[in-house]
Amino acid sequence: MRQLERNTDFLSVILSAMQGTQSKLWTATPGVIQSFNDGAITCVVQPSIREPLRMQDGRRVMHTLPLLLDCPVMFPGGGGCTLTFPVKPGDECLVVLSSRCIDSWWQSGGVQDPAEFRMHDLSDGFAFVGVRSQPRAFSVSSSATQLRSDDGAAFIEIHPGSHAVNVTTTGDITMTAPNIVLNGNVQINGPVVQSGGGSTMQGPLAVAGDATAGGKSLLHHIHGGVLPGGGNTGQPV
Repeated sequence: MRQLERNTDFLSVILSAMQGTQSKLWTATPGVIQSFNDGAITCVVQPSIREPLRMQDGRRVMHTLPLLLDCPVMFPGGGGCTLTFPVKPGDECLVVLSSRCIDSWWQSGGVQDPAEFRMHDLSDGFAFVGVRSQPRAFSVSSSATQLRSDDGAAFIEIHPGSHAVNVTTTGDITMTAPNIVLNGNVQINGPVVQSGGGSTMQGPLAVAGDATAGGKSLLHHIHGGVLPGGGNTGQPV
């Protein structure tokens, strides 16, 4: 038989009622991405913290919360620009629950009347991707701001003190634009390969080592048709 308890302590009754209300109040919870809709910019999230349920016999059983559907994903953005990144199943996130129903706002934007009068509900979550538990943590640079891959093999970093910008990757770097302008001294350590088109150089060009044009070495080519006197030499051989 279920045992009922009565508490004559008024303060305990108030505290019990407050705790009961808090147990139904959702603010934020960590979760794991199950799927991502890159067209709607929404995701399906599995909450990572189970909820305790009190059974009729008094036992407390931990219950896995249902999937949170159509959670808008937050990417940093503003002024017509947005920083996006690929969201994959298994990514961890923080789901922040709106205090009011977001359905009308999500469908139409702007200022809307609530479609329902629910409050702090699991149906109204925003997913902030990038939160990490300790098993998925990595070492963060303590000296520079970075846009990086999780494995650290590729990153772009800005140093706040020196204002130096560094780009490092084990892959290729491709720039595509009608015009690419480089202002300042340019140092190239390694071979340069030009494929198609021509090059125009304005101003002096200093080459520290040898240079090759059409298979002819700048430092080691020879000339034919050399005659004594004031004549000109022939083309490099």
